[in-house]
Formats: sequence, structure tokens, C-alpha cells
Amino acid sequence: MGRKLLLWLIWLSFIVYVLVFAPPLQSDTFQPIQTLLAGQIPTINPVIVSLFSLIGIWLLIYSCLVFADGRVQNLPAWAFMLASVGTGVIALIPYLALREPNQSFSGEKDAWLKLLDAKPTGIILLFSTLVLLIYALVFGDWSAFVQEFLTNRFIHGMSLAFCLLCLLFPYPTLLSDDMARHGLTSDSQLFWLVALIPLFGPLAYLCLRPPLLSFRSTNS
Repeated sequence: MGRKLLLWLIWLSFIVYVLVFAPPLQSDTFQPIQTLLAGQIPTINPVIVSLFSLIGIWLLIYSCLVFADGRVQNLPAWAFMLASVGTGVIALIPYLALREPNQSFSGEKDAWLKLLDAKPTGIILLFSTLVLLIYALVFGDWSAFVQEFLTNRFIHGMSLAFCLLCLLFPYPTLLSDDMARHGLTSDSQLFWLVALIPLFGPLAYLCLRPPLLSFRSTNS
């Protein structure tokens, strides 16, 4: 109950903060996202392009755990993840709050689960992340990004959402349950490495975890 309550408080606090306390809406608040969707990437600060893309990387990381987890939940995991494409962490946190801890998996993996469970998927995500970070570090205008963070509500909220995705990954038993489904003990050093190293810990986990076995139960 405490886990669920804290997640709902985080969810509500994030929404209230972005709507009330974040930088006010300006006429150009949503210009970055409009420019990105229009494909005019060269005109945008590489830091913003990378941040926007890394939000997508995070959602794919969560997908690699959530869709298998959803098989044993009374929740349509796909609906929450689909909604998160447009709303990010706002749609993801309710799933984390509503799901029940469960370390079992039953049934055959379909093609989608096989793709999300495959080590090459983790390797591709890791490589993509490295490219995005190098792009931001080498070509990005960080002083301009700081100014955007302080004045643009969209950039401000997206930056905070990225931080929340990092912080929540190990918390709501999603990670420990997934480790159990892959035959790993949640009290191992691997768990703490994944939990304490933002972004690259989860990526390394996806590259190293054993495959999820069909009809395998790891309930403790």
C-alpha cells in the first residue's frame, strides 16, 4: 500500500508542478516538439533532440519489462505503454501504481515478447544511447539548454520526466520481479548496479539478463 500511495503522490505532484509551478506557457512553448515532428532536426539544439530521443529510449527500456510483466497482471500493459508514447511518465506511473508484485511468467512468448526479451534489443538501445549522448555532448549548446529549461515549460517538464524515469525504474518492484522471472536474485549485486547507475544500469541489464523461459515459474 505504501508503494502505491507514494507512486500516486509522485504522479500527482509531477502534474501539479508542471501545470502550476513550472515556467509559464509562452507562445513558443511547444515549438521544439512541433519542429521535431516536422523533421527539422538540424534547426534544434542537439541537447533537446537527444533528451527527447532518450525519453523514447527509456520508454523502450520499460517496455522490455512491462510487456512481460503485463502477462501476469489484470491490466492491459499495452494500453499504458501506448499512452506513454504521447504523455511519457504521466501514463507510465499509473501502471506502476496499479500493478501487483508478481515474479511468475506463464505461456509462450509471442514475437513481440521475443523481440523485447532479446539481448540484441538491449545492445541496440545501448548503442543508440551512446550515439545520442555523444551528439549532445559534442554538438549541443548547453547554456542555451539551461535557458530553455528555465523558461520553456515543455523542456522543463521533459527534463523532469527524464529524471523520474531514471529514479522509478528500480523502485516499484518492476525490476526485482523481472529479475526473478529471468532466474536472477533481486538481492544480488546486479540489482544494485542496475538501480544505482542511471540509464546505463538498466541498459546493461537488458544486454546481460538471461532469456525469459516459457512456462517457467519463479514465484517465491
